[in-house]
Amino acid sequence: MTTHHDTRLRTDCATDTDGRITFRLPAATGTRPQLLLRLRPKKGRPETTRRLLDLEPDPTGGSPRAVLEPRPALDEGRWDLYLLPEPGAERQRLRPGLRDLRALVDGHLRDRPSPVTVTIPYVTKDGFLALRAWRRTAHAEARTIDVTDRAITVTARLHGAALQEDATVRLRLRGGDTVRSLRPRIDDDGRGFSFVAGHEDLKITGAGPGGIWDAFVRPAADASPIRIARLLDDVADRKHVYVYPAMTAAASAVRPYYTVDNDLAIEVKTAE
Repeated sequence: MTTHHDTRLRTDCATDTDGRITFRLPAATGTRPQLLLRLRPKKGRPETTRRLLDLEPDPTGGSPRAVLEPRPALDEGRWDLYLLPEPGAERQRLRPGLRDLRALVDGHLRDRPSPVTVTIPYVTKDGFLALRAWRRTAHAEARTIDVTDRAITVTARLHGAALQEDATVRLRLRGGDTVRSLRPRIDDDGRGFSFVAGHEDLKITGAGPGGIWDAFVRPAADASPIRIARLLDDVADRKHVYVYPAMTAAASAVRPYYTVDNDLAIEVKTAE
């Protein structure tokens, strides 16, 4: 299927607190216009996952609209948007119009059941409209990160699960089997928690320029680790937006950051 890039094709979109997204598109000339959502494949892989939404007349007389319901949730990943004037027609890439994301801004304040899902409209680097989607059985939402010269303190809240008394925070050294376990402070409701990681907790033994710790919480001793991330607001790509200072000691600098998937990690750089 070929793609036509028409810079006049812009679509407005608005989210609501239930996760529903309404798209308003230009008037289409086809007999049965549709909105095509395509899960962006990994490099070198074929396109396999799509979602089609019919465009319907707006009862108020405005532009045609398509509604993406929160269920079934989109697969985790990035979704590109296209207009199909009619089924099987050449697809036309859409550029963004107005994006009303106000309902997402305080999304971290609402407790989410399992599975935890969120979909954020955003603008790609080349100026097209796309969706960033996450779908996880449970999710630990990072809230505040405080960096001092002695420690990094993280507060977070668990969604889709509850913390037991034997819950632990696990820092896993990327590319290896090393894991450091920390005891979190758990709020009375069994959802909120915080942990403190000091220099010794983040120290990397052996030769090398440093490494990266990925952060998880294990709700109970027999439970699977849950990634700590920040997903529940209107920021689709957080890595270069939320930048934290480094904690320095001896010959190393330690800095928390968000990955390209908005997961929390801690980078350790040692002097050569």
